[in-house]
Order: sequence, then C-alpha cells, then structure tokens
Amino acid sequence: MARFELCFNTSTIQPASIEEKIRAAGEAGYGAIELWCEDLAGWERSGGKFAEIRRLLDDYNLAVPDLVHFSGWMDATDSVFETERLPEARRLMEQGVAIGAPRIIAGPARGQVDLNRAADRFRRLMDLGQEVGCLPALEFLGFVDHVNNVDTLMEIVNMADHARTTVVMDAFHIYRGGGKDEDILKVPGAQVAIFHIDDAPKTDRERETLADGDRVYPGDGILNLQGMLEMLASQGFSGPVSLELFNEDLWREDPREVARIGADKVRRLIESAS
Repeated sequence: MARFELCFNTSTIQPASIEEKIRAAGEAGYGAIELWCEDLAGWERSGGKFAEIRRLLDDYNLAVPDLVHFSGWMDATDSVFETERLPEARRLMEQGVAIGAPRIIAGPARGQVDLNRAADRFRRLMDLGQEVGCLPALEFLGFVDHVNNVDTLMEIVNMADHARTTVVMDAFHIYRGGGKDEDILKVPGAQVAIFHIDDAPKTDRERETLADGDRVYPGDGILNLQGMLEMLASQGFSGPVSLELFNEDLWREDPREVARIGADKVRRLIESAS
C-alpha cells in the first residue's frame, strides 16, 4: 500500500474510551491515530498517566501524527491570548510531547478574522511549538464564516512566513467551504501535515447546510476522493490519510466494527490512487 499512511481520527468513534479507541484502531490495522485533547484531559483527571497511553500505542505500533485540537486563539482579545491561550497552547503541546505527537492542530475562529493578526499569532504559536517540541498545524473549516477555504488558509500561512509551517487538508471541508478539488494543488505536499478523508452525503440539500455530523464513510458519498489523493501524491505528499467522521449513527455502532469498515474503505481508495 504505497505512498500514504493509514490513520484513524478518534472522533469517528467518539463515545468510546481512549483505551477502546486505541485498541480499535490497532486491531483494524491503522498505522497512526489522531487523539483528542479532551480524551487525554479526561484520562489525566481519572488518575491515568500519559506513559500508560504511550505504552498502549506502542503495543499496537500506532504513531500519533497530531493532537486534536487547539482553538480560541485566532479571535481572542490580546489580553486573553497572552494570559490564557498561549499558556493553554503550551500545556497541550506538552501533552503532545508526552505521547509522541509532533504536531497539534490549530483551528480557526468561527467568525470574521483579522488575517494579519491571525498570522502574527500563528507565528508565535510556531515559535512556542519549536520551543516545546510540538508544532501547530493550521486548519480551515468549511462551515466557519471566514477561514473556510484553502485560499484564506494559505493567505495566513504566507503572511506568517514561518519555514516549518504545515496545514491540515480535509476533503469534506474543501467541499463544504465552496472550494474545488484542484485547490489541493495550491499547497506543496511538504506543507501538508495530514489529509482528513471523509465524504459528503448524496442529498438534495445545499452544501452550505451540511454539518460535521453529515459526513459519511469515504466512497459512500459524492466526493472524488481518489482524484484528491492522486493530486496530493502529485504534490509530493506521502503522509497520513486519516479517517475523520462525526456521524452520530456510527457512534451508536460497535467501535471496532466502525474502525474496521473505515480502514477497508480508505485502503481501497489509497490502493486505487497508487
């Protein structure tokens, strides 16, 4: 299975415990897993140690390309950014270091954004990440008001002007934000930290009405995912392709079975794109 690494975002089986999520991913044959900061915080509150999570990950040979996610930094007041968001970023980055994650996803604000300020703040997050050892990866979300497409994402990246910046690409968010598949070609492969693979449902609804929970298994919807993977490969990307769903119908099913079905569907797409 050639150029991509099969990865599992644990939002796909959200109600499961962090241990169940790791076991489900490992048993389904994924090589990597995206863990959520909330799950790690809950584990820590219950008296668990991150070293135990690290051992469980090692038992299943699972890499952790990133943690999900850090928010509230892009539109915070200057005072809140300095006194609350930067210390929180450090804490989460230190979690990443503890479990072996080299990156943490930094998500956008939901409303309108001062892009120059966002770029300045992202540069500071990058500097902090270099100090701690866990770098932020910048994400756009198709359903927010402003940072909802690849063009706006890359505008922030270019203004931030930090050599080690990477971004998150997501099939559903490209579609939901009104973008085109070819937007993938606007980002060098070396600058893509991870590709979230998911599908948009076959529906008569306008795409502007779609929400996270509408995502379906890759290959069960309308997106040209094979074409997207081929474009990523043409850009030199060879990193993790991560199944990321928020479908509540799937949350009610056996998490191991959901992980297995998802792995089979993503593998088929990866093999077809190879």
